[in-house]
Amino acid sequence: MSAELLEAARAAVRLALRSGAQEAAAAASRSRHVELTWRDGKVETASEATTRGLGIDLYVDGRYASVSTSDLRPEAIERLVRDGVALTRTLAPDPFRVLPDPALYEGRAQLDLELADPSQDRLDAVARRRTVAAIEEAARSVPGADRILSVSASVGDSSGERALVTSNGFEGLRGGTDFGMAAEVSVTDPDGRRPEDWDAATARFHLDLPPAAEIGRGAATRALSRIGSEKGDSAVTPVVVDARAAGRLLGPLLGALSGSALQQKRSFLEGMIGKSIGSERLDVADDPFVVRGLGSRLWDGEGMASRPFPVIEQGVLRNCYVDTYYGRKLGMAPTTARVSNLSWPLGAVGRDGLLAEMGDGLLVTGFLGGNSNSTTGDFSLGVQGFRVRAGRIEGPVGEMNASGNHRELWQQLAAVGNDPYRFSAMRTPSLLFSGIQIAGK
Repeated sequence: MSAELLEAARAAVRLALRSGAQEAAAAASRSRHVELTWRDGKVETASEATTRGLGIDLYVDGRYASVSTSDLRPEAIERLVRDGVALTRTLAPDPFRVLPDPALYEGRAQLDLELADPSQDRLDAVARRRTVAAIEEAARSVPGADRILSVSASVGDSSGERALVTSNGFEGLRGGTDFGMAAEVSVTDPDGRRPEDWDAATARFHLDLPPAAEIGRGAATRALSRIGSEKGDSAVTPVVVDARAAGRLLGPLLGALSGSALQQKRSFLEGMIGKSIGSERLDVADDPFVVRGLGSRLWDGEGMASRPFPVIEQGVLRNCYVDTYYGRKLGMAPTTARVSNLSWPLGAVGRDGLLAEMGDGLLVTGFLGGNSNSTTGDFSLGVQGFRVRAGRIEGPVGEMNASGNHRELWQQLAAVGNDPYRFSAMRTPSLLFSGIQIAGK
């Protein structure tokens, strides 16, 4: 299949040039996804889907269009390209639309990032069913399981290949796999509420997943810990954000670093390169070369060779996520359009150590709903977690709200844990903030 995808992309580019395009980039892909969901002792859904497709970017007489198809037959590709070139000629000129400078294709790292697990084909329906059943069994084995109302479990695995060819000298082929499992547990509270919580894991290689029982026990233990949850007092208080939840805070910060947000004046970080946007503890780099990393890659969506680069150094913004198009509009050198993996200089202690350092405050284990304004930086997020006194976790709290502005929030970052969440490309560790506005009772 790899050779077929590469040849389909090459053929599309050749056709585009023959049809009148000055430049073209074609990407052909194939993916397969299998998923099994389970609820309370029986299979709920089972699905398998295989998709193929080809997309081509056309640059014709200073105009640009992108067209795609799921039909990879030569005659279908020829029709797509011919009609696409004709369509492009009807559009308004866009002088900023060009392929990347070929120099940016050069220097592609020669690394084996181990992104494709060869054992995936050995998974079968029996193994998947055994896994979801084990997740539920483990969830129902924890102390207090008589309060469990329902257990849902799921497993899924995907494989994919993508070939990219450009008319100015790039060719690349890559593939990868990923595996996931998850559980969600709801329980009964004496006051009639039905708190719920979850656990999940994702990995490139199947053997890198934790045991299924660990996911089931984790989801059940978290759900049972929510029993008796109540509102805490409103206050500006120190907060530790659990590593698993910290990505919800970081996401809006990264979104404000996108080329589109900057160019369209929708970023509260516009004009901040070289300036402080957080405390010295905020130190984040983009690292595309993590072996088996969920965001790892040797080249990006445009074919530009991947390179590690600093995003924020000791609180100072160094780089944004800018592709060729928005780079030209902004007058900035392109980096890449999207995050790969994040790399953090880690602290000396994990979450419990940060709680001890905090003393009294709040441990946030999850964010529920809310919003963040990318233009102003204002945010308001529902939170759940636990009261902390003298560094020890006490009763659960919920139905509370954290609010503020990201430009102030990250200045309050006081410490970073040594416990990056490994089931996300963000790899966020637990974070200690010296003060966040929390609204409760």
